[in-house]
Amino acid sequence: MRSDTDNYRALFLNDVPMMDARAPVEFAKGAFPGVVNLPLMTDLERQKVGTCFKQHGQTAAIELGNQLVSGRTKDERIQAWADFARNNPQGYIYCFRGGLRSQIVQQWLKTEAGIDYPRVTGGYKAMRHFLLDSLEQAAANEDFILVGGMTGTGKTEVLARLDHSVDLEGLANHRGSSFGKRATPQPAQIDFENALAIRLLKMQAAGTRQFVLEDEARLVGRCSIPLALFQGMQRYPLVWLEDSLEGRVTRILKDYVIDLCAEFVVEQGEEGFAAFAERLQQSLDNIHKRLGGENYKRLAAIMDQALAEQARSGSVDLHREWIEALLRDYYDPMYVYQRQNKASRIEFAGEQDAVVEFLRQRATQVNPRT
Repeated sequence: MRSDTDNYRALFLNDVPMMDARAPVEFAKGAFPGVVNLPLMTDLERQKVGTCFKQHGQTAAIELGNQLVSGRTKDERIQAWADFARNNPQGYIYCFRGGLRSQIVQQWLKTEAGIDYPRVTGGYKAMRHFLLDSLEQAAANEDFILVGGMTGTGKTEVLARLDHSVDLEGLANHRGSSFGKRATPQPAQIDFENALAIRLLKMQAAGTRQFVLEDEARLVGRCSIPLALFQGMQRYPLVWLEDSLEGRVTRILKDYVIDLCAEFVVEQGEEGFAAFAERLQQSLDNIHKRLGGENYKRLAAIMDQALAEQARSGSVDLHREWIEALLRDYYDPMYVYQRQNKASRIEFAGEQDAVVEFLRQRATQVNPRT
């Protein structure tokens, strides 16, 4: 039998298959990428055993657990664990602290299915602490540089062209602005943090010593950038990405109208366009106070007309008018102010090709901070 392990680094770097024996409600609050939830107990069973433990102690709780998970229920769960173990012979079991639940799963697999299968000692809690610690160490010790620029300049496109970038918006499944919601939901906060930490860990293991991020607010949609990293982002150097207003309008039209509409249609079929239109209108409504009443009414009317034409003919050209007005009158003044405040940290400014080349060259010259 392979030994139980506490080599969390190897588990994450190698994408080792893992079976999470926690209850579904625990798994939903946060888990690790690719892990399969095959619980020892359902949420209700766990609640009953927990109440029994508080009132009568561990022995009584274990006895109740054995009563609740018995007979056909027990056989079905053992079969699911055995299938996972056979399909993933290099995998591991874990529960919250690497204690009783994963030990029971391990014991039943051996006695009932004849399978020796190892556990992750310390369980979910220890692995989670490992990832948070590694993220804090990276934020403090590695070299980061941010890509800033006005809305629509293509900052995400720059990240996609670089091997040493981390796309926070991609991990958060949100474009980062008031209009940034996607057709699919965002991950739980813990899932976002875990995925980010693993991404950084793998890059470090591959020899990356400079990390390029987009200059973000603390919240990317409802996902919050971990505090240690966000605090670092207030001092990391920047490059400033530039593009013409026309180029920015075209890019936003593609991202926030054409592509977003396609996402909704893929997800919802015939209902997709209506859901897309409602999302766009709601996004504008979310900033109506900051726009002011008259500006909001004007832009909402233009948007409604553009959506009606898009529904009728498929043409998206009318959307350009509200996009350009929103950039010029709402977003651009905020970014001009930001650039002034961050001017001392800007190492380079230019259009996309020049920025990408600068960042590639810079990465060859950098050493980790000490």
